[in-house]
Amino acid sequence: MAHPQRTILFVHRDFPAQFQGLAEHFVRQPATRVCAIREAGRQAPLPGVVDAPYHDIGQAPPQLQALARNLEEQIRRGAAVLETARNLRRNGLVPDLVYAHPGWGEALFLKDVFPEARHVCYCEHHYDPKGPEAAFDPEYPLAQFQWPTVRLQKTAGLLALEACHRGVSPTAWQRQGYPAGLRDKIEVIHEGVDTDVVRPDPAARLLLPAHGLALAPGDEVVTYVARDLEPYRGFHTFMRALPRLLRLRPRCRVLIIGGDGVSYGLRLPDGQTYRERYLAECPVAPGRVHFLGKLAYPDYLAALAMSACHVYLTYPFVLSWSCLEAMAAGCLLVASDTEPVREVVAHGLNGLLVDFFDHQTLAEQVAEALARGRELSPLRALARETIATRYDRDRVCLPAQVRLIEQTLAGDFDAHA
Repeated sequence: MAHPQRTILFVHRDFPAQFQGLAEHFVRQPATRVCAIREAGRQAPLPGVVDAPYHDIGQAPPQLQALARNLEEQIRRGAAVLETARNLRRNGLVPDLVYAHPGWGEALFLKDVFPEARHVCYCEHHYDPKGPEAAFDPEYPLAQFQWPTVRLQKTAGLLALEACHRGVSPTAWQRQGYPAGLRDKIEVIHEGVDTDVVRPDPAARLLLPAHGLALAPGDEVVTYVARDLEPYRGFHTFMRALPRLLRLRPRCRVLIIGGDGVSYGLRLPDGQTYRERYLAECPVAPGRVHFLGKLAYPDYLAALAMSACHVYLTYPFVLSWSCLEAMAAGCLLVASDTEPVREVVAHGLNGLLVDFFDHQTLAEQVAEALARGRELSPLRALARETIATRYDRDRVCLPAQVRLIEQTLAGDFDAHA
């Protein structure tokens, strides 16, 4: 076997996550050694990657000032990564390039350990107490006492971006959220969708005996997907649309895929979940609305293949992979008319857009989409074409990511960023 001529280090709490395609590409290159620092126990190691997990990040000290909690946790996590990186260096593993997600503080001290390396920063979201999502939803406004916390939340990301040579944002909207003085460092390259796997599948079946489901394409199925069922992804609007939708389409069934946690917003008091809150407000027939929780990926893809209409709603926030995957699967998409969505979806061409808050119009638009399914089939085809043309992982996005990494390794950018 050829001795590796260069080393690439990925740093991400949940590695491989957004770095999977890129890491797998470089694992296949005999001249490249791939290493990853990740939090132990969250994901399985990726074959072929030198695995360097960090473990206990410790606990917050008692009586910590409330505003410092998030930042202090980022520092503890950064310190755990710092020690792991030092161990790698002591053992002779010195990367030529470090590609890190800074969101949890892991990138805080990497340039101090590896000053000779090129550094690339994954720029997912720039938190801003005056940003577009902060005041977007009047039902869940960002309270004044929360502004300082959100302002501090961006500290680790800004420090990493200032120290790196290049940044990468998945969408132009995400890049635009960063300060103008740092934005020029950031390239827009999405991770992409594997369109060979995520595709229309007329032979698919969704069999979930625990939920009493045996569905096939052609059934009148509405799908909704979010990592967690919460307002950031329009869950409250969707639930409020269901009673009217179910009246308008008495044969339709609704599949809701997602967990009961909170990924982005605030938790409700007394441990209540948003599912519990909105089921109490909007009772629906359990035989027609199915909460499936988090599905295994093959079952999730089968659900998309069943979908007669897929609903995607989001604040002005990070665009979900599920939106692009639904389009790649050829779903008839009804989505919120919010800026991140408009970067991908054009109303009447490859999807249908509705006001995020207007649950009555949402119900009517979905009902109309179901009624006109055959007539609207060109939207499905163009949705798939949009992803194949702009977001195909292996043919569009991965080559662009590899090109940026190779350019950075070759020193095409200022080494003294």
